[in-house]
Amino acid sequence: MKKAKLVWTSEALNRIAEIEEYIAQDSETRARKFTKSIINSISTLTQYPQKGRIVPEFNIVEIREIIYSNHRIVYRIYKDQIQILTVFEAHRLIRTKEIFK
Repeated sequence: MKKAKLVWTSEALNRIAEIEEYIAQDSETRARKFTKSIINSISTLTQYPQKGRIVPEFNIVEIREIIYSNHRIVYRIYKDQIQILTVFEAHRLIRTKEIFK
C-alpha cells in the first residue's frame, strides 16, 4: 500500500503559529520545542492513519484526532493523503468551521 501524503491546512498552520507565539511569551526555546513535539507526534500518521481516535463530536470515521499534551490535533483521512485540519487546546470546544469548509 502506498504511503499517504501529510498535508497541513492553512487553519492548522495558523493554530500552530498561535500556540508557538503564546508559549514564546515565556520562552522561545520552549515554544519551538513544544511545536516541534506536536509535529513529531503525528509523524507516523502517513503509515498508520487510523491510529487516532474518531472525533466524538462528529463520529465520522475519516475525521480523527491525536491528543498531545493538552492539545487536540484533528485530521481527515483521504485515499492518498492525511489532512491536518486544526490544532487547539483540549479544554476548548471544537469549532465546526475549522473542520467543514
